[in-house]
Amino acid sequence: MKEKLYRAVVEPLLRLLRQGLSPERLALSVAFGIALGLFPVLGTTSLLCALVAILFRLNIPAMQLVNHLVFPLQIALILPFIRLGELLYGAAPLPLSLMQIEGLLHSNYWHAISFLAKSLLQATTAWFILAPIAIYLMYLILTPLFRRLIERNRNWHEVYFARRDKA
Repeated sequence: MKEKLYRAVVEPLLRLLRQGLSPERLALSVAFGIALGLFPVLGTTSLLCALVAILFRLNIPAMQLVNHLVFPLQIALILPFIRLGELLYGAAPLPLSLMQIEGLLHSNYWHAISFLAKSLLQATTAWFILAPIAIYLMYLILTPLFRRLIERNRNWHEVYFARRDKA
């Protein structure tokens, strides 16, 4: 499992660093990718990541990688974002569970979106409040991590070819 995670996440990010992407730009790309990947409206995150990457000249592959990795977390956080949005707006709680919302989305996506429109708007408001803070904090945490990753992998040629030869 650890090896699979390393190959799926760490190696692609290392390759981006080796291609000249700075640790700061990679950290910003990953932070935005995670935050946008948690946007509470299903089916919108890939487009949002692409648009933000173009707008801010961030790395699209890094953003899409983490966007797809956080998909299970996006599902898990939809209801908490809805509840926080209800709290912010002083609205009555939506009488649905996450499983019911998921079933509704699977049965008829567009009907679910129209039925949940007010709740999703409230959830989006909550996301817009939390996302900039989360992006900033992730950037502060990820930048030194990526710098250390570069330092630890200065001999990347040897590491890369040793792993490749084993496979």
